Amino acid sequence: MILDRMDQNPGIKVLFSMACVVVVVSGLRLAAPILLPSALALFLAVLSLPVMIWLRRHKVPKFSAVMLPVLLNVAVVGLVVMVASSSVSELQTRIPTYYDSLRDLQVSWVQSIESRTDIPLSEYITMELIDPGAVVGLARNTVGRIAQFVSMTFIVFLIMAFMLNEAMVFPDKFHYITGSTPGEGNRLAKVVTEVQTYLGIKTVISLATGLVLGSWAYVMQLDFPVLLGLVAFLLNYVPTVGSIIAAVPAVLLSVVLFGDLGHAILVAIGYVVVNTLFGNILEPNLMGRRLGLSTLVVILSLLFWGWTWGPLGALLSVPLTVIVKIWLENTTDLRWVAVLLDKTPPPLAGAAVTQAGD
Repeated sequence: MILDRMDQNPGIKVLFSMACVVVVVSGLRLAAPILLPSALALFLAVLSLPVMIWLRRHKVPKFSAVMLPVLLNVAVVGLVVMVASSSVSELQTRIPTYYDSLRDLQVSWVQSIESRTDIPLSEYITMELIDPGAVVGLARNTVGRIAQFVSMTFIVFLIMAFMLNEAMVFPDKFHYITGSTPGEGNRLAKVVTEVQTYLGIKTVISLATGLVLGSWAYVMQLDFPVLLGLVAFLLNYVPTVGSIIAAVPAVLLSVVLFGDLGHAILVAIGYVVVNTLFGNILEPNLMGRRLGLSTLVVILSLLFWGWTWGPLGALLSVPLTVIVKIWLENTTDLRWVAVLLDKTPPPLAGAAVTQAGD
């Protein structure tokens, strides 16, 4: 009865769809303590799935095939935390010094501009308007978020282990539920393969970006090059916006340490060159057009997932949106939504035939 009325009244169908969206979004926010670790575990499980499958094909027992990828991820994360922890600890001790340096630079620059232009700049730009303490507070909050993430890792790896264990039998369950046979078009396998391709390429590109930018920070004699490389690695998962945010602490460190705008500009140029090479040339060629998102969708997904799940949600915003887009592309009646999320529209059938004939 309700479905018949919805078919006869498109307006009711739209209102019902909007109400469903509100319910889903509210559920995402309320269930964030459960869904966020699950999302992190899902990404790690998808990346580790080929390793587990390879081990099973080589007659490794199921328990060992599940635990070895988990232990490998634990070792990698532990190594990163161990290397970065000393930098984070030293950063906390130097924050007051950086605060004083920023304050002194701000005062000297305002006085220099006033002496050269005879403009009473200090009357219009007060210390409260440009507050270096805000930058320091942001750094402290970032350190706190890193500690929160480390405390979450145990439950993430636990969920990941169970996900890998279920991955061996879930395809059979999916076939039984949908009534399909393994020989038919396996949409689930296609979605998983495309997600693995995206996450694998994105992780490799992000790792290369972090290594190069960390080396660039070391060459430019900046403090905490390892921490700067780690920040660049993590934020590279967010296209366009992430590379800009990753460059901010490096540029600020350059200003604080050297007090020279020329040095800061050189640091910024290095970040622009590396992110252009990896993010705008190499990555699109490896992924292809289909896995791209429009800039507007990137910004909106950053705002949405950041509002829903906090800073870690913002970090995972683009991978989550890409996974949703891949699923929509493989769903016939919702493929048009994936087209809206794409960076460029797919070629028209008529245009493709014309180009083939030419």
